[in-house]
Amino acid sequence: MADELTRLAEYHGVATHYDDWRGRAVTVAPDTLVAVLAALGVDASSPAGVRDALERERAREDALPPTLVVRRGDGSATGPVLAELRRYLGQGEDAEVEIEICGGEPSGPGFEPLAQRVDVPSGWHRLRVRRLRDRHPVHVQLLVAPAALGPPPRAWGFTAQLYSVRSRASWGLGDLRDLADLAAWSGRTLGAGFVLVNPLHATEPVPPVGPSPYSPASRRFPSPLYLRVEDMPEYAALPADDRERFAATAAELRAGTGPLDRDAVWAAKLAAFETMYRARRDAPDTAFEEFRRREGPALARFATWCAISEEQGTSDWRRWPSALRRAGDHAVVDDPSRHARARFHEWLQWRLDGQLAAAQRAALDAGMAVGIVHDLAVGVPHGSADTWADESLYAPGISVGAPPDEFNQRGQDWGQRPWRPDALARGGYAPFRELAAAALRHAGGIRLDHAMQVSRLWWVPEGASPADGTYVRYDRDALLGCLTWEAERFGAVVVGEDLGTVEQGLRDELTKRGVFGTSLLWFERDGSGRPKPAERWREASLATVGTHDMPPISGFVHGDHIDLRDRLGLLTRPRADEEEDHRRTLSGWLDVLHEEGLLDAAPDEVMQALADGSTAYDERIVTALHDFLTRTPARLVGISLADAVGERRTQNQPGTTDEYPNWRVPLADADGTPVLLEDLEARALNLFSRAPK
Repeated sequence: MADELTRLAEYHGVATHYDDWRGRAVTVAPDTLVAVLAALGVDASSPAGVRDALERERAREDALPPTLVVRRGDGSATGPVLAELRRYLGQGEDAEVEIEICGGEPSGPGFEPLAQRVDVPSGWHRLRVRRLRDRHPVHVQLLVAPAALGPPPRAWGFTAQLYSVRSRASWGLGDLRDLADLAAWSGRTLGAGFVLVNPLHATEPVPPVGPSPYSPASRRFPSPLYLRVEDMPEYAALPADDRERFAATAAELRAGTGPLDRDAVWAAKLAAFETMYRARRDAPDTAFEEFRRREGPALARFATWCAISEEQGTSDWRRWPSALRRAGDHAVVDDPSRHARARFHEWLQWRLDGQLAAAQRAALDAGMAVGIVHDLAVGVPHGSADTWADESLYAPGISVGAPPDEFNQRGQDWGQRPWRPDALARGGYAPFRELAAAALRHAGGIRLDHAMQVSRLWWVPEGASPADGTYVRYDRDALLGCLTWEAERFGAVVVGEDLGTVEQGLRDELTKRGVFGTSLLWFERDGSGRPKPAERWREASLATVGTHDMPPISGFVHGDHIDLRDRLGLLTRPRADEEEDHRRTLSGWLDVLHEEGLLDAAPDEVMQALADGSTAYDERIVTALHDFLTRTPARLVGISLADAVGERRTQNQPGTTDEYPNWRVPLADADGTPVLLEDLEARALNLFSRAPK
């Protein structure tokens, strides 16, 4: 059965072996293959089941794909579309191929012969293919995508965890007005070209509100937590006593100390939202109705999920009564009692759309070349709004994660349910297209967290160790086609976070398609393990020093991450070994900075000062490292706002939940004193000794 199981797995894009982070070949256990195939709707639990499944696959070998993606070249796209179709037709087989133009130009009289068209415009269309052996024509969705995105102008910008960037006007968490003000200040005063923020995806509408922006309730819609209450048009119309009451509540939230409290902020903002909504509920608004039409059924389902979550006291639909667990069931659709509450949540999304647009306008008005760059998380939890809206898109009994690597030697289980690649293809990749379009509508770019999601994901069967998972392949060409088409439509840049275990060829493919990678200074090494020279860095990348899963520069150089992991019991080898590796990494970079003339102090002198706990060289190291980034060819350079103010604490410590206040660390300086948005001009360190070009 082993050989047949292997063939069946390969039919479905399930890896039967892979190379680990050390380059060693690993064979995937049969139990893992059986479990992953089951999640794809394939019974491989017995030899007979495997044989039957193989027969079904062989019978479908010459079937036309549900979705066809063709990259536009220099000339007409008609020829490439026909050539791509011939790959699926039998040898010498003729077929009548017609096309219905659905995007790029007005719809004509319906289907017309494809071969007679001079060109096929970019965008989505429908093909109708008639083969002699088929009783009925086959319909195929067609995307003509750009060959590659054009490069953005060379620029630098801040990277920020928006919730942590508070002001004297926000309600205890950074919000969209703070984002607009950060973009306006950094663009106009410092010449920044962009601001990259964490995912602003929707959170739970009932407490507890999850702190991680990378584990959202929905990736399709943003979180009302980021609304600036006073900027909503309805606020000015409230009676004075209401406004005074809310101002007092906001002041209390601003006065809070310690970790950020999303539950308290949400409770306060929700009370304000409800008061404003009651005051305007009966007022007709054509703009609101147009927004509802634009967003369509996806908005209605999300808003209904919010309403039921409030009604049931939990946002995990798996804990709801069985009659409410499917978005299309009668108990959900036919109950008018929650329609009014769902409309309230639609209104919140409308107001979010307006404030997101205002943030991007502020960035562009300040002279930014790119503007706001939004982050796109890799997935959603099992009981989320997105899985409830259409559970058939998601693989049951599977979580996304990562195999063991140098930094997480036990592997990772992110508790997120993956899309089924076959379901995506059948639906013309509509969920992914809508997701990308929503993120790009009011942005100059998006960052794709875990860029490998466009090519393969690590699937972990329920109850198994993360080390006992395997890779499942997605149609890279189709997903990249969707992504680049949406980015081209909006004139946006796309950055892929291609760190960690990256399959061979993916980085080259991203570059070829105009999708930028991510170059992380601490990880950029040559073949001998030394820091990679500046001239050898990638041009098509966003270059940064660190990431949100690491401490800021000042914390890193002092080894704070080793102290923290040791204290939490997360070290997988002796602390002395960790410290020796850290000293080697740090010493190597100090040598480079000194040799490049970016750091005047002798590396040995700096190392000794750090060993003694001295902070005398911290600011100079921060400046030197950022100066180094400007010497690389990277077209985009990202500067963490935490580094700019001397923060030492990490935002997230992988491998922990409540042991560390992940995603709840307010922006502060090296002494832990909070830094507000209004303080940045006076408190930010000297980021560069010379302006980046």
